[in-house]
Amino acid sequence: MFIQTEQTPNPATLKFIPGKLVMEEGTLDYSSAEAAEGESPLAERLFQVDGVRAVFFGNDFITITKSDTVEWYELKPAVLGTIMEHFTAGRPVLYETAAAPEPIFDQADNDIVRQIKELLDTRVRPAVAQDGGDIVFQGFEQGVVYLTMRGACAGCPSSTATLKMGIENMLRHYIPEVSEVRAAL
Repeated sequence: MFIQTEQTPNPATLKFIPGKLVMEEGTLDYSSAEAAEGESPLAERLFQVDGVRAVFFGNDFITITKSDTVEWYELKPAVLGTIMEHFTAGRPVLYETAAAPEPIFDQADNDIVRQIKELLDTRVRPAVAQDGGDIVFQGFEQGVVYLTMRGACAGCPSSTATLKMGIENMLRHYIPEVSEVRAAL
């Protein structure tokens, strides 16, 4: 098994491409070993590697965010070994699928929300996935779109610029009801 790696715009995050399907649909983001416990045997094992701070699963990739106390040249071999051993043994990525929280929005805005999600899915998410991350719609209230950056994009130095300059401008251009884009808390 050959696992490719790619740098991301976030220097603390590296993208691992195992050449196998990781998630059939959706994405999952774990910011701690406790969050992964009982949900993902692969994430549980990755958090056992000293220096792993966060694990993100995309369709065909895994992004790992490291702590500031370790360098990639120290961490990368252990992460590669863990991923390779997991897939070679035929273990599942998830024990069972975690249910995503329902977005918050007024049902009267359903058409606007549909347009927002369509633009995010077709124009934004593919580009963000190439950088090892994802962007998730969290809600729409009084003209404000709430989004969450995940994977390599969470904590990336350019994530605020991506939200404000890129996504906000695009959504405002196509959907006049959108006045602002904010990171969901």
